[in-house]
Amino acid sequence: MRTMKRAAALVLAATMVSGLSTAAMAEEASGEVTLKWAIWDQETTAYWEDLKEAYEAKNENVTIELVDLGSSDYMTVLATQLSGDTSAFDVVTIKDVPGYATLVQKNVIEPLDSYIEEAEIDLTKYSGTTDQVTVDGSLYELPFRSDFWVVFYNKTLFDNAGLEYPTNDMTFAEYDELARAVTSDEFGNEVYGAHYHTWRSAVQLFGVLDGEHTILDGEYDNFKEYYELVLNQEADGICRTYTDLKTEGLHYSAAFSGGDVAMMNMGSWYISTLMTNLANGEYDSELCGNWGMVKYPHAEGVEAGSTLGTITGISMTTGCADKDAAWDFIQFVSGEEGAEVLASSGNFPAIMNEGIAEIISGLEGFPTDEASIEALNVSNLYLEVPYAESVSEINSVLDSYHGSIMSGEMTIDEGIAAMEEEVGKIIGAEEDEEAEETTEAE
Repeated sequence: MRTMKRAAALVLAATMVSGLSTAAMAEEASGEVTLKWAIWDQETTAYWEDLKEAYEAKNENVTIELVDLGSSDYMTVLATQLSGDTSAFDVVTIKDVPGYATLVQKNVIEPLDSYIEEAEIDLTKYSGTTDQVTVDGSLYELPFRSDFWVVFYNKTLFDNAGLEYPTNDMTFAEYDELARAVTSDEFGNEVYGAHYHTWRSAVQLFGVLDGEHTILDGEYDNFKEYYELVLNQEADGICRTYTDLKTEGLHYSAAFSGGDVAMMNMGSWYISTLMTNLANGEYDSELCGNWGMVKYPHAEGVEAGSTLGTITGISMTTGCADKDAAWDFIQFVSGEEGAEVLASSGNFPAIMNEGIAEIISGLEGFPTDEASIEALNVSNLYLEVPYAESVSEINSVLDSYHGSIMSGEMTIDEGIAAMEEEVGKIIGAEEDEEAEETTEAE
């Protein structure tokens, strides 16, 4: 017994002197450590391997085993596997909030609160996103990637029209005015002032930029003025119509790279695609090579730089055999070191500070103008889809009636009323269930 205690003390002392990580300490005590990490699209997403190699370089006795579950049904497959065996993985990537909600409800991922508290992690560096995925006071994931919505614009089209470029502080009225000014119906030189992809996000997100509304509210009058803005632009030829986009199947990347779209609201994930495809010649640089980006437009009284975003998180499974080692890896991926790894390949980490922004803006192909660089700085980041047990059902309802409004099957008022009715049923059922559980508990 004395020999075992002495050995343990020597390992602890060596760790304190050399600065080894928690994972390295586990390795000293028990040998090699392998952590199985659930991911998707390994062959086409470089940062999985980048993060693995960077971590293994710092922790020589740790092997990160990447397990690719594919992207199309990733969260469904993951939930199924963990329901059968929570030890199937040590750490798992969380692709979306509805999937996160499912894993929390199934009790297959570990609350991280005690680890976060012990490590004294400052959650404010995640721009408030962790608050929006906290469940009953507990946090089950840490974000490591975050994409947010910006406005991409074609500088050449504004130059040809003799107009000033968009700015980082545009109200929606100013944005609409600029889109109309740059539009041209000249035969052979047509220009669309704006472009809206067919996702509901491209319209509805305008209505939840104030930090007061979310898609979970059950009341959606805040969407009305933005449906009016976009549908009026459609009627006046300022943008392509929803119906045409659906019929043609035109992807947003093809629309912008075609060189006839002046402004397009889209997620920051498009930056990497745009730079890569211009560099390899897939996009014609004469059509869209002279591009920039600015912050999302905002309503009167809303702070410039307020935007909507999505996060990709990392969690620990309840069946993980070496939770200290898993936590060390989670800290690396979701911390500043992991952020630098992501930024070096043009991806947006959940932590965005001056150094990270400089890495991204310094990449070859990123616009050099001050406005584009400044657009990387977000003042308020709200999740497109905040946490709720019924978020999947609510999302589905809003998707459905968005299509009905944009295709003309329903008026704006009819569509919003239908959204409120259907989401009201979902919220009501959830409240009834909670009341029943409370009664049973009493």
